[in-house]
Amino acid sequence: MALQDLTPQLRTRLNRMERAVGWFVLIAAVLLLAGFGYFLKNTAKRKGWFTPKFLYQTSLNNAAGLKEGDPVKLMGFPAGKITQIVPNAPDDYYGVTITFEVLKPHYGYIWDDSTVKVSSDLLGNRSLEISKGASGVPTIDEDTNRIARAMLQWRPMRKLREKTIAEIRRTNPTMDEWTFNYTVKETLKAAATNNPGVYYTNLTQVYWIYPAEAPAVNERIEKLVSQVEQALPSIFDLTNKIAAVLGNSTALASNLNIVALNAQPAASHLALLAAQLRGPGALGEWVLGTNGQRNLDATLANANQTLANTDTNLNQLFESLALSLDNLAGITSNLNAQVQSNTNMLGSISQAVTDTDDLVQGLKRHWLLRSAFKKKPDAKTVTPTVSPKQSGR
Repeated sequence: MALQDLTPQLRTRLNRMERAVGWFVLIAAVLLLAGFGYFLKNTAKRKGWFTPKFLYQTSLNNAAGLKEGDPVKLMGFPAGKITQIVPNAPDDYYGVTITFEVLKPHYGYIWDDSTVKVSSDLLGNRSLEISKGASGVPTIDEDTNRIARAMLQWRPMRKLREKTIAEIRRTNPTMDEWTFNYTVKETLKAAATNNPGVYYTNLTQVYWIYPAEAPAVNERIEKLVSQVEQALPSIFDLTNKIAAVLGNSTALASNLNIVALNAQPAASHLALLAAQLRGPGALGEWVLGTNGQRNLDATLANANQTLANTDTNLNQLFESLALSLDNLAGITSNLNAQVQSNTNMLGSISQAVTDTDDLVQGLKRHWLLRSAFKKKPDAKTVTPTVSPKQSGR
């Protein structure tokens, strides 16, 4: 049906719908363009398309695990990316040269004493990480507005650094580390400021950073595997020795089991003997036997009775002795009383003794009793020997 055949009301509604659809398409296009612009802006900011960047280089013996586009880190966060990996000449010291760019303002932390560290993970992936400068001069010369003006030339600055360090060490060997770093930094800064044309050049140059290369994880694993292979014979020998020791332990355990089984009857006998020795007098009965124990008990009873009788007899003996001593004391007291009462008794007794002695002496001289009182011959007297001089000859 043609548009002219529509009623005025339908044509009005159709025109309104067309205008609404047009506005919708226009707004969608504007939103799409705005979103695309926002995406481009964030992408450019993230990738640093419009951020000032400067090129640096380092050299490695092995670039395994590194590829172009990998991030370059500074103090743990991304500061740039690898742009080129090129092999060196066959006679060069390092195998490859790696070029990478660092975005603003990260290059302000890179000084002439910064180094590039190669880190790796367990999967063999490696990445570059730049160390922050400590005692040196910045690789990019900037003015007060933080606008880059010149790039540091690493060869003359490296020579100046080595000369400065040697001179400071020679003149101040006992300088502490902090003072040493500060002195080196100030000396290099003064030299670069006084001779900017010698140590700095245009911004299109590339600054080379010394590498602190670490072996890749796969190389470490291969080295570890080789060491393990070298140690395997010793390990196998050790396991064989351990197996021999375990075999000997098994044999020893079996022997101990046999000894324990053989010792079980003896242990039973000892237990029975200990049970027999628990009662009172069991040890004497076990040593002397039943009859010996009875005889010993009877003997001890007789000995005890004998000791009791001996004690009684001794008491009677002591009583009899005391009575005898009393009688003797009475006799001596009577004799003493008689002597005290008769003073002439001692004289008579003395005279009787004298007369008795004269009688005996007379009997000795009697011819009939002389032989009874004959004296025994004395021992032969030996004349002592004297010298001729003592004898007067």
